[in-house]
Amino acid sequence: MEDSSSCSSMVSGLSQVSFLQRTLERLSSTQCLKLQPEEAAPVAVIALQRYLSELTEGQQQGGQQGQSDSYSYDVTVTDGVWRAKCFVHPSLNHLVHTNTLRTGADISITQCTYVYNEKRLGHGYICVEKLGCGVGRSAVLARIKDVSSLPILVKHGMERSVVLQSDVPLQVSRKHYLSLWNNDDPEGDIWTSGSPSSDTVLDVSKITLLSSLESSFRNTWKSLPLLVKIIHKSRLRYYGKFGLKIDYPYQAYFEVADQSGTMSLVLWNELCPEFYQRLNVGTVLYLQNYTLKQSYSNRSHPQMDHHRMKTFNSVEICLNPRNPASVITVVSPKSVLPQWGLPEVSYQFTTRSELEKQSNSFACDIIGLVTFVGRVERVKSKGNKGPEKYWTYRWIHAVDGTSDQPFILEVFSSSQPEIFSRICPMTYLVCTQMRVCRVEGSLPYLTSSCETETFITGYHKGQPYVSDPKVKSFIQWTKTLKDNIVLQKTAVGGHYCYPSPPQKCTQSMADASAPLVSAADLKRELETLQYREHKRLAIQGQITAVRYMKNPKSTESETTEEKEVPGVSADACEQAVPDTHKDPSTAKRTLEASLTPSVKKTLASRGKRRIQMDTTQSSLNRGSVPAKRRAGHKNTEEAQEQAEEESDSESEEAQDVESHLQLHQDSDVLSWESSSWLKQRQEASEHLCQGGLYQGSFSRRFTFNEKDVLLQWSNLQPTHWAPEQTADSISPVVCPGYYQVTILGINKQIAVDAAYLPVVSSDMPRAVGLPRNPHGNTMLSCLSSGFLCPLTDSASHSEATLPEPEEILRTASELEDMHVMCILDLCHLGGDKVEVLISRLYRVTEICLN
Repeated sequence: MEDSSSCSSMVSGLSQVSFLQRTLERLSSTQCLKLQPEEAAPVAVIALQRYLSELTEGQQQGGQQGQSDSYSYDVTVTDGVWRAKCFVHPSLNHLVHTNTLRTGADISITQCTYVYNEKRLGHGYICVEKLGCGVGRSAVLARIKDVSSLPILVKHGMERSVVLQSDVPLQVSRKHYLSLWNNDDPEGDIWTSGSPSSDTVLDVSKITLLSSLESSFRNTWKSLPLLVKIIHKSRLRYYGKFGLKIDYPYQAYFEVADQSGTMSLVLWNELCPEFYQRLNVGTVLYLQNYTLKQSYSNRSHPQMDHHRMKTFNSVEICLNPRNPASVITVVSPKSVLPQWGLPEVSYQFTTRSELEKQSNSFACDIIGLVTFVGRVERVKSKGNKGPEKYWTYRWIHAVDGTSDQPFILEVFSSSQPEIFSRICPMTYLVCTQMRVCRVEGSLPYLTSSCETETFITGYHKGQPYVSDPKVKSFIQWTKTLKDNIVLQKTAVGGHYCYPSPPQKCTQSMADASAPLVSAADLKRELETLQYREHKRLAIQGQITAVRYMKNPKSTESETTEEKEVPGVSADACEQAVPDTHKDPSTAKRTLEASLTPSVKKTLASRGKRRIQMDTTQSSLNRGSVPAKRRAGHKNTEEAQEQAEEESDSESEEAQDVESHLQLHQDSDVLSWESSSWLKQRQEASEHLCQGGLYQGSFSRRFTFNEKDVLLQWSNLQPTHWAPEQTADSISPVVCPGYYQVTILGINKQIAVDAAYLPVVSSDMPRAVGLPRNPHGNTMLSCLSSGFLCPLTDSASHSEATLPEPEEILRTASELEDMHVMCILDLCHLGGDKVEVLISRLYRVTEICLN
């Protein structure tokens, strides 16, 4: 070990050997340190922070930076002795984009450098250039009692650096961090909240009214104080881009009112971190040194007709940090006097029964008891010219007792991360300024606007809406409920997308809701999809194979990291399925137990029962490539051909059933394949097998005991690790089964596997709003409708029985050579897990080509 003087003197008293300390010492004598596997001790990721990248000189000369390099990341790691904040080399950014590099997991640093800032004294940092990512929970963190008590490792001579000790980026041209997964949420210590309001006696004798501002805007005017109340608040807007010389490029709109009417107010730049979280609906402000400017027309406005006040739209009030520096006084509620004449905050609550009468885009407020909360997903902002930007959102069901149907809510993050991440079943949810979306053939749903705010149990106290008559009526209704009854109808997480594709489709409808893409484009979409990003796309081709996949019940407890459902891919095949190939009799018993009486009777009447056993699945292991999977399919076909040669004595009808209904013993799989698939598979250039279903694809019943772990499981990976992240584990979901559908692209070059998970019960969240026209439960009608008929209903104790998979697969032959268009839902679940579901199938001959 080299001279320890190259490290901070803080190391005194720490007797434990530190990998981070040793690495920093070695970097003092070499430009680039490459570590052998035996040298690279694991370190735990305890923070992962994002910010807008700096432009290098080469990038400045060559033009704007590419979107893939729009953001930089700082990672804070610990070896149990020290904490060290390091810069993540841009070549590793894709590991963050896919949540492979994440908090709460261990990594092994195999190559790093030490970077000095040449334009600033006393500033430098470790740059991680190569690393390996562990799976599962961190072994390092399990040994640490209090991570925050560990000292920060700083190179000798840089102990006085404020930047290295503060919650700011390592690249010093950036002053603040962004939220890890969107640009709308406040992130970091710079955001002030809960500061006391002023009890200062205000001189209101010289205030001016909003009505006078509009008339005096184009004339010479003196900025007199304003006394206003906030009646609407928008989400934050981050407008940072390369080359912008503003440290805190934020903007937030408010609608304020006095006795004369309402007007827009804009909070700019560094005033946002200082005031945004302190300025809420109902807050009274005394404003000085503000400016006026002409209103920006190309922005959304809240609907305010219910306020019954005059709206001044031509100008807006600007609060700036300088030139001039605005003076903002937040008035204490107890200091507000009635004689000021400030209006009461008004709401427009709409019940679920009233929603049916409302027109498209109508804005309303709602209150409901949450019964379903979907996982948080992301969608890329369209038409964004600057650095790429994602919106985060989740689907929610809430009931209010006025209808048998719930509110269906598409709730986007509203710059309230502490509330957004805590929404769960059994909470009272208030959403303001939600917009009605009407869809032909489906129930209406509500989506967020820029002015939407959300509140849950624990945040209602002091809100102006608590005295609203409809809120009081809702509270009275909830007193009649029994928790154990409501809990039976709750769910958290899993795949959910609304509305479902229409029953009848036209070319224009398809392009609007699910763009039709080529198979090659679909491959690129799968390769570039980022963590929890959702996309709905359409592809045309033909169905060449369908397999029924049964998820064996697992006895192993699952961590909060999503694991693949056994039977979907190579990663899980060996782990969760009984080893029956060593004992053929076991496989036979498994087969016989899985068949329904009707299928047994049918096959028995046709002669000798023979089932092909596919032993290739168990040979697939972690790291298998598609070529290996295709080879496995080929071996399966050879076995099938051999079996068919031995069955010449059987009838053609029996051959059809036996060659298309196969049981794969290692994963309990029944399957059908088209007669031309063997030849087409050999001619196809690629078979995309990475899509499928995972534990994160299935919703779970909510319980109060599992509340925290269910919230963690359905939320996005956090920026900062906390001990509660590893406090509990979540049990795996037992799935009754699903279908894996192979779609061969129209030009027969690329095939893709997609999972079909039919709705089987009216209790499932995906059943809400789903058109339920009766159908014959053929494979085609199931794929075309999205559900099995009839849906079971636990409330009515219906005795209707659903068709068995064998019965459905026996009808799959009608898919042979049929030209279809499939609607696919894609979602990246982290790591190498990409969820691909088929939500609707259309026969091309039935699509109106307008």
